[in-house]
Amino acid sequence: MKYDVVVIGSGPGGYVAAIRAAQLGLKTACIEKGKTLGGTCLNVGCIPSKALLHDSEISKDFPKMMARKGKVVGGFTAGIEGLFKKNKIDWIHGSGRLTGPHTIDVGGQVIEASNIILATGSVPIELPFLPFDEKRILSSTGALALETVPKKLLVIGAGVIGVELGSVYKRLGSEVIFIEFLDRICPAFDIALSKGLQKSLTAQGMVFHLSHKVMKAEGTTLIVQGPSGETTFTGDAILVAVGRKPFSENLGLETVGIQKDPKGFIPIDASFRTSQPHIFAIGDLIEGPMLAHKASEEGVAVAELIAGHHPTVNYIAIPNVVYTHPEVASVGLTEEEVKSRGLAYKVSQFPFKANSRARCIDDDDGFVKIIAEEKSRRILGVHILGPNASELIAGAVLAIQFRATADQLADTCFAHPTLSESLKEAALGLFKAPIHL
Repeated sequence: MKYDVVVIGSGPGGYVAAIRAAQLGLKTACIEKGKTLGGTCLNVGCIPSKALLHDSEISKDFPKMMARKGKVVGGFTAGIEGLFKKNKIDWIHGSGRLTGPHTIDVGGQVIEASNIILATGSVPIELPFLPFDEKRILSSTGALALETVPKKLLVIGAGVIGVELGSVYKRLGSEVIFIEFLDRICPAFDIALSKGLQKSLTAQGMVFHLSHKVMKAEGTTLIVQGPSGETTFTGDAILVAVGRKPFSENLGLETVGIQKDPKGFIPIDASFRTSQPHIFAIGDLIEGPMLAHKASEEGVAVAELIAGHHPTVNYIAIPNVVYTHPEVASVGLTEEEVKSRGLAYKVSQFPFKANSRARCIDDDDGFVKIIAEEKSRRILGVHILGPNASELIAGAVLAIQFRATADQLADTCFAHPTLSESLKEAALGLFKAPIHL
């Protein structure tokens, strides 16, 4: 079997790459070992977690929530399978392993490809003294498949996955305690967002122990070292959410001379090419934030590169979101990053308490923060904590993508009353003055 493009992995990077390659007239196949398409994001990640986050705000019927989550996931996996058929993409079931520069073994079947896209994603990091059993010691996968709500949930790691899943179970009645090694939660975000989110989640009853390190475990009891000494925590279940690592094992990389870095990432050039120029790597396999939409953009770019086009991925304009309540969304540079680059800048922050729509819906916790370069007035970063932040960030992404200035955003008309008016007000606050503050 010979193809122009073979994609290994059908997550949001892989399946999107396959569809775009097929749209461009390339004979395409996608190798996937799972029973369904969609990878971690669709099956045990982004989609099921967002379904549970939504339902946990309006329902306490856990079995009903889990059943609806399954229906949502099933609908989307079937949808991708339909898209593959529509675009005449062959789904090859099994694990793909490189056996030569242009050959892949899938369960004894040899596949030939002019171009290969590696899109196998990532897996949860396991602590050596706390292996997953997905019953009491949980990865994110196990936390999305529990049969009952734990009375006390210990969460190791207060990053995005930890706070999202912790929020689900707190709403369902769990006592949720976070143990975080760093001195702040969600450390990839602007510090104002980290502090603001922690304040809101603490008010909801979640407990955070920052600058604490888990030393060892005995069953579901953790021995933790903190600034004031050693502490013991015992829960009914433990969610280990200390990050993810590339799923780059057993791909046969060594067969074709592709090296991995010490963390398991695959080095690439500016065109996503590995040391084999016809073998590409995208998504969680390469350095950068592990985001589904980032992988999709890279998948499209690689497919277009193979077809002879000249696409680009503007990484500074890729948003990052936490789907807690309030939501967190960010795009561009944080204030710490702007400072580290030695740029002269201005900051404006507009609270949702001064926004009419937020007050009308009784959801006014949070703010919009905008950072702009002082001389050029170009917007460098936008950081939102508040209602519908995941949707509001799209306007900020456009501003970053098209190198808009604070004045251009401030002079844009926003509908009234809307939450998005807070973007305009924050922009006005940079070099003029907000109207409603």
